Amino acid sequence: MKRVLIITYYWPPSGGSGVQRWLKMSKYLPENGWQPVIYTPEEGEYPILDPSLEKDVAPEAEIIRRPIVEPYTLYKKFLGIKKSETVKAGFIKEDGKKTGWKENLAVWIRGNLFIPDARCWWVKPSVRYLKEYLKNHPVDAIISTGPPHSMHLIAMKLKEALGIPWIADFRDPWTEIDYYDELRLTKWADRKQHRLEREVLTKADKVVTVAPDGARRLGRLGNRNVRTIYNGFDWDANVGPSESPISSEFTLAHVGIIGANRNEHQLWAALCELKAADPEFSKKLRIKLIGQVDQSVLKSINENHLRENTELIPYVPHNQIQQVQASSQVLLLFINHTPNAKGILTGKIFEYLASGRPILCIGPEDGDAAHILKETHAGQIVNFEDKKKMKEVIKDLYQKYLKNGLPSNESQEVEKYSRRALTGEYGKLLDKTITE
Repeated sequence: MKRVLIITYYWPPSGGSGVQRWLKMSKYLPENGWQPVIYTPEEGEYPILDPSLEKDVAPEAEIIRRPIVEPYTLYKKFLGIKKSETVKAGFIKEDGKKTGWKENLAVWIRGNLFIPDARCWWVKPSVRYLKEYLKNHPVDAIISTGPPHSMHLIAMKLKEALGIPWIADFRDPWTEIDYYDELRLTKWADRKQHRLEREVLTKADKVVTVAPDGARRLGRLGNRNVRTIYNGFDWDANVGPSESPISSEFTLAHVGIIGANRNEHQLWAALCELKAADPEFSKKLRIKLIGQVDQSVLKSINENHLRENTELIPYVPHNQIQQVQASSQVLLLFINHTPNAKGILTGKIFEYLASGRPILCIGPEDGDAAHILKETHAGQIVNFEDKKKMKEVIKDLYQKYLKNGLPSNESQEVEKYSRRALTGEYGKLLDKTITE
């Protein structure tokens, strides 16, 4: 069996979205003739812990954990934050509170001294260790996955030293990521970020990302073709309608983080107006938000008199998410209200597809998410500010719910987005990369 070294920061016990792609891809790589060799930190600064994900680690996987030094401990001491609290990427606060000089200084230090990110101190010791390891335990290819994009720098230096074929996998953008402009970068730091990004994009044998628009953007930056391989779903066939009875209430559920740039003001306003116009709708409406929710979202919900209809659930282990999705009447999907919105494809869209429940997406009607929803007939997408259409769509869903219930989607197009099928694509790409 061929061996591939996968350099990833996120790995169980890490939970959340960052771990899913390569935990699931590595699970199915052995079926495609590749043994995954995972290189990951011994104790990372993970925003969420989810031990339930350990069951998805491939038995064939070789796991290498190495110590990592991160600036988060110093950052927490400087700001008086509890050790148990997590820190948002970029040290950027999103709790609705006013930032002081300490927070501003910390962001400046993060942006200008930790390039490309707060894991940059792990690059040199990782390269040193892996160069020795690979002499005695050779691999046929390397995959680095970012963010954090320091993982790409480790792979790039290994490629330069050892000539091993390398695929750079981008789960999110680098200099076009949502919070990049908030890092208070100097011109020098901005130039260095772009220089490192171009180096990775031009030196990797292959570059892969998760959405077509993102592939076009990265392709322009690196002057090359970038391959799209989606995130996908890994659905347990044993969890079906009988195990997950659909809610008797008109449940609108969102699974995952809702940051400030996903706060859908017009949706909350639309629901408020529908409540005011129909007392029965008000009684039956149930909004379930599962995951971290920004203070700005809670403020909007309160201002639109939706608090009594809203259930907040901080976190649900990933092995229970499937039941939550399958039991909801409608699944809400919020696209980041940012310049790169057209290319945003969160991992949850594919799990939503697998659940079969109707999806209501708020985002660009000509974006990548819209294309997938139309192709699979899985739901509807409404532009960010189109409150009138939001009301029309919700009223239509509600009326169908009252009459016969909302049916599950059984489109055959959904299956091609399974993790197993998509890992097959990655296996073929790896085979091609080592033979060219």
